[in-house]
Amino acid sequence: MKIGILATGITPDELLNEYGSYADMFVQLFQQSGHSFEYQVFDVREGRFPGGATDCDGWIITGSKFNVYQNLPWMQQLKELILEIHAANRPMVGICFGHQIVADAFGGRVDKYAGGWGVGLHSYEVKPAFDFLKGAPSSFCISAMHQDQVLSLPDNAQVFASSDFCSFAGLVYDDRILTFQAHPEFNISYENQLISLRKGAVIPDETAELGLATVNEKDAQTDSVMVAHWMADFLTKRAPQA
Repeated sequence: MKIGILATGITPDELLNEYGSYADMFVQLFQQSGHSFEYQVFDVREGRFPGGATDCDGWIITGSKFNVYQNLPWMQQLKELILEIHAANRPMVGICFGHQIVADAFGGRVDKYAGGWGVGLHSYEVKPAFDFLKGAPSSFCISAMHQDQVLSLPDNAQVFASSDFCSFAGLVYDDRILTFQAHPEFNISYENQLISLRKGAVIPDETAELGLATVNEKDAQTDSVMVAHWMADFLTKRAPQA
C-alpha cells in the first residue's frame, strides 16, 4: 500500500537532526508498530502537490506551525485536494493542522481556543462506534501541541474522541477520513524538548511547566503504538483493493 504524506510543516531546526521531519516520524511510528507501507512525501507548503487524489492508496496530512485561518494559497489548494481525495473514496488521516484543515475544508470552524494552549500528554475519552476502534480501551493518551481547535463541526463529521479541554479531539468523516487533534507521532522525548524550546517565547511559562510535568512523570508513556494500529487499520481497510 502506498501512503502519500502531505507535509504541511517540519520539525524545528534545533530538533530536526535528532528526530527527523514530521513525515519521518510517521514512517518511524508505523515501523515501530509493525506496519510496512510504501511512502511518498509531498511538501505542499512549497507547492509540491501530487498529480491527483488517486496517486496514492491512502493519505496523511501532518501537523504544522501555520494556522488554518491564514488561508494561504497552498492551503486553499490543499483543501481542494482534500475534497478530491474524499470524492475519490481514498482513505485519509489528518493530524493537528491536518485535523483542522480537513474540518475547514468541509465547512467547520477552526480558531484559537479560549482555554489557551494544550501541551504535554493529554488523555481522550473514546467513543468506540467504529470498526477501527474494536477492542479499544475507554481512553488513550498521546502528546498534544496546539492553540487552535475545531470549534464547530462540519455536517459530515462524527466524534470518536474528546476531552474536557478538546471536545472534538478525534473525528471521522463519512468513514473515509480519520483525524486527531493531538500527535501520535510525537514521542515523549520530542514532546519534552519541543515544549522546552517553545516555553516563554511561544507557550506561556505556566502552561509549558504544566505540560512538562506530564512528560517528566516517572511512568509517563503514550498510547502512540495503539493509535498507529488504529490509523493503519483505517487506511488499509478503506484503500482500493488490488
